[in-house]
Amino acid sequence: MAPKKLTEYERRRLENIKRNDQMLASLNIHFKINDLTASAKRQRAQTKVIPVKKSKPETPIVTRRSLRRIGMPPPDASTAGDLKKEDSDKTLTKPPKLKPKLGPITMKDAYCGDATDQKLAETIIGVSKNSQLGNGDDNESLGYPIRVSGCVDLGAVKLEQKNIARVVPGRVLTVRFFPSMDMKLVAVGNKFGNIGFWNVDAKEEDGDGIYLYQPHSAPVSGIVIQPCSLSKVYSSCYDGFLRLMDVEKELFNVLYSSDDAIFSIAKRPNEVKSLYFAEGQGIVNMWDERAGKPLTPWTLHKDRINTIDFSTDNTNLIATSSTDGSACIWDLRYVDAVEPKWLKMVSHKRAVHSAYFSPSGSCLATTSVDDKVGLLTGANFEDLSMIHHNNQTGRWISSFRATWGWDDSYLFIGTMNRAVTVISTARRSSIGILESPHVSAIPCRFDAHPYMIGMLAGATSGGQVYMWTTG
Repeated sequence: MAPKKLTEYERRRLENIKRNDQMLASLNIHFKINDLTASAKRQRAQTKVIPVKKSKPETPIVTRRSLRRIGMPPPDASTAGDLKKEDSDKTLTKPPKLKPKLGPITMKDAYCGDATDQKLAETIIGVSKNSQLGNGDDNESLGYPIRVSGCVDLGAVKLEQKNIARVVPGRVLTVRFFPSMDMKLVAVGNKFGNIGFWNVDAKEEDGDGIYLYQPHSAPVSGIVIQPCSLSKVYSSCYDGFLRLMDVEKELFNVLYSSDDAIFSIAKRPNEVKSLYFAEGQGIVNMWDERAGKPLTPWTLHKDRINTIDFSTDNTNLIATSSTDGSACIWDLRYVDAVEPKWLKMVSHKRAVHSAYFSPSGSCLATTSVDDKVGLLTGANFEDLSMIHHNNQTGRWISSFRATWGWDDSYLFIGTMNRAVTVISTARRSSIGILESPHVSAIPCRFDAHPYMIGMLAGATSGGQVYMWTTG
């Protein structure tokens, strides 16, 4: 068969293909294309993903959430596992969070309890009026009544089951007895802004004697009760507010507000119309009731001031403890606003959480995280002793503070083994402990009743209050 004759188009097409092949051959293009193609195939083979069928888990996956993330405070680290279910539920009940209010709050709006608080108001007002009548018309000028002084028989101090109560939810930062011989009433402030009251002698028909309020929006750092007018209770808070609970007016009034946290408050003996408080970084200020405002601020430390205390012997002397690692005694008559100079300083290696004068005013006790309790004695506080005590607390526990008893003989301070260490100032060492099978948590903050020798209140990080007595 004769070959088919090509058309002119086909002939030119074949010539073009031949010419292009010759050009590619001269440039070695075919080899390079084949090499790139083979490389691409190898790379795809190496990165090829083979899907694996997942097997269904036999058990469900449990997502854990911390109590803090779901808005609940942790249980007392010292009592986890020891609390009954109903007690644990009370500990974990966080009160509703409040935003700071600039104006006054009625006691009704601040009240968080189930039953009425009318009985509390009646008790405080009644005892307050009787106290004023007993002190006479010059009560305003007298200021603090005289504190009862005497040595306690440590062997007679005991804790009974009836003298234990959970007053507030969460960690207690401050505890105070009402200065009255006519009632056993304790006030405590916690980390949630609550102030709780416990009337130990409440009658059965009046309920458990516990009354809970929330006038603050942050931790309550201090409580002061006006001795000559028990119906007036001052409180300070990390939210920068000073408030006055006026039971007769049924109000929590705002005395002062600051952009800085307020870490402690104190009353000067025989000075009724003023209140001293520590705010911000090392500042002590005085709020004057007559002026209705704070007066001269003093920068006394480089860091926050944790406690303020006055000597009963010389009311011009004030003691401060600070996170900067020092505790100082100052004379207010000579404190310069620009460069204040202390009279005595106790230096610790770590933060100092308390500095308290003894009942006579002749001694000063300091408590630091460096596991030391400092003791200043002597006519001019010239003798310093350092007493060892394990002051290390857990994350959820308030710092320990050594508290004086009813004379200069003993200091009381909590321990991690759920007891209270008794330190003798004469021996400069621990001489014993107060312990009880009824104690299920670690007492951290204490107050000795000013008029009842042997009555000691200790508060825990679970909101409990233990009351030791000699009767």
